[in-house]
Amino acid sequence: MNQTNLTQRIWLSFIALIFLLGILIAVIYPLSIQGTLTEETYQIILQEQKRILNPMSNDVFPERGNTDFIERREAARSVGHALIMNQEGTYRGDPIPSDVFNQMAKNAFNQKHDLVRYNLKYEEATLFYVIKKIDNVNGSAYLISYMWDTYRNQMIQQLWNRLLIILIVAGVLSLFPAIWLTRYLRTPLVELGKRFEQIAKRNWKEPFKWEGGKEFEKLSNQFERMRQNLISYDEGQKTFIQHASHELKTPIMIITSYAQSVKDGVMPKENLHETMDVILQEASRMEKRIGDMLYFSKLDALKDDHVKQERSLIRFGALASEIEERFRFQRDDVTIAIRGKDVEFYGVREQFESILDNLVQNAIRYAEDTILLEAEQTQDETTITVFNNGSQMNEKEMQTMFEPFQKGSDGKFGLGLAIVKRIAMLHNGAVIVENQEDGVAFRISIPNGSSKSGEEAAK
Repeated sequence: MNQTNLTQRIWLSFIALIFLLGILIAVIYPLSIQGTLTEETYQIILQEQKRILNPMSNDVFPERGNTDFIERREAARSVGHALIMNQEGTYRGDPIPSDVFNQMAKNAFNQKHDLVRYNLKYEEATLFYVIKKIDNVNGSAYLISYMWDTYRNQMIQQLWNRLLIILIVAGVLSLFPAIWLTRYLRTPLVELGKRFEQIAKRNWKEPFKWEGGKEFEKLSNQFERMRQNLISYDEGQKTFIQHASHELKTPIMIITSYAQSVKDGVMPKENLHETMDVILQEASRMEKRIGDMLYFSKLDALKDDHVKQERSLIRFGALASEIEERFRFQRDDVTIAIRGKDVEFYGVREQFESILDNLVQNAIRYAEDTILLEAEQTQDETTITVFNNGSQMNEKEMQTMFEPFQKGSDGKFGLGLAIVKRIAMLHNGAVIVENQEDGVAFRISIPNGSSKSGEEAAK
């Protein structure tokens, strides 16, 4: 695993960039500059050739020079000349070694154009020369003008030296943007790291806002949302524990006090049978509350983890009939009616059974004599209504009744409606409560498309 930190990576990136630039220049630069300087060398030769052939010049044909062929190589821009006057190889001009002259003469006699460029290697150096064909009354003559590669090599060396200086200066100057970039990138990350350390210690009270680059602002906003979610989760967890402790405290105290009384030989009720009934009732209440809390936590986990649940086709009549049979004898004076038995929709059956169970439990407490379970379906959604003809609810209670651990006007445990809301949300639906003229109605609306797509995804 790579253990380099951000600063080291930035420095390595700059070094690699400069190194890559140097390699590219080392490959491309010689090829391009060498061709340019070679062309310039030929232009120098041609200019000197034109000067000699100028009609106004007193020296049309070069005399034999005194400059040695090899000595001319030391002069950067020195151009030598030789004039071949006939096919026998008679010439005037600078002394040229026989093997070089023979090659030049051979090229001259064989060339088909009036002006041709040549080059040859001699003693590990390059000789550039141009042969100009001259026609006169006595036949053809050939003017050979030549120049060593000394000028070209000197220019390339000078340019290489300057390029090396430029690269060194650029490398030094690149330290400043590298330092700036290191600080620019490192500072917010270090600050963000400190905040993560605080969160690891469960200290998430201090907000975090970074103003600078858009990317860091986006990162800080994401961090702030995470912090707010952690605060909300922490507060919710504390509230849940507080309410859970409070709700379990009463039945535990009753069970403990009754059990202690029986142990001491004191009967809180008239006899042992009635006393044990109270203990069993409180134990049942506690079991119900614990079950609701565990189920609510399970729904929370499904919401947070985005778990794909297996959904099936639910027939409302069959589900509602099970609920009606379950609560039929809890109150003899209440009738439970069912409408829309043929309505079918997709969902998690166990969860919709929990919805109806909690809503009917709530309705049993407040209904005068009628509870109605009804399902309606449109092209877009399915609506399930649980109505009771009890007294209407006040607005304040309606605003908070779906929150966890809320109690109704009779002081009963209030986690059931929070479960109803959570299940509706898991099915991309919503739940509302309405006061009607003759009672109260709870409505759960589930989008048909969402439910069907969930079933298809499960398949």
